[in-house]
Amino acid sequence: MSQFHFDPTTYRELMAAEVPDYEQLQGEVAGATAGRRVRRFLDLGAGTGMTAQAVLGVHPDATVVGVDESEAMLAEARRTLPDRADLRVGRLEDPLPEGPFDVVVSALAVHHLDGAGKADLFTRVARVVAPGGRFVLGDVVVPEDPRDVVTPIDGEYDQPSTVAEQLEWLAQAGFAAVVAWSSRDLAVLVGDR
Repeated sequence: MSQFHFDPTTYRELMAAEVPDYEQLQGEVAGATAGRRVRRFLDLGAGTGMTAQAVLGVHPDATVVGVDESEAMLAEARRTLPDRADLRVGRLEDPLPEGPFDVVVSALAVHHLDGAGKADLFTRVARVVAPGGRFVLGDVVVPEDPRDVVTPIDGEYDQPSTVAEQLEWLAQAGFAAVVAWSSRDLAVLVGDR
């Protein structure tokens, strides 16, 4: 996968402009963690910490381990997340931090992996999620209706898959997975162990 980095100072504005329902996606990811006891969670593709902030809004006493390939994005996250956040430079293809995690979340990062990369990641996530834990994936997907494609993708760095493909890969990894929310070419998938 080629290196690609967003500007952390303009990231939120870019996402709001280019990803319809971006704020709702973040809320749906955090909401999918509600009703669970979350002491420790993993944020894959943590970026500037917006997803972690949303999850901490639901679980204020939890600790977060965040992974992102951009040190600049993580530097921004360090300014906004609590001191107890453990933020690490790493790629989705790298070994994951040691679990167990009550919840693993990812928003708008996994679509950068090809299909085999997604299936591999889901298997590795299943290994670090505590028994009874949850994986919440909010991302760009290939919608059933081509008219629902509204998020710009480049076809190289962006490699979204269908919901059906991802549900199958999640099931193969050992998750009981469902669609928790969708809007055009965005979806939140929830996998329970």
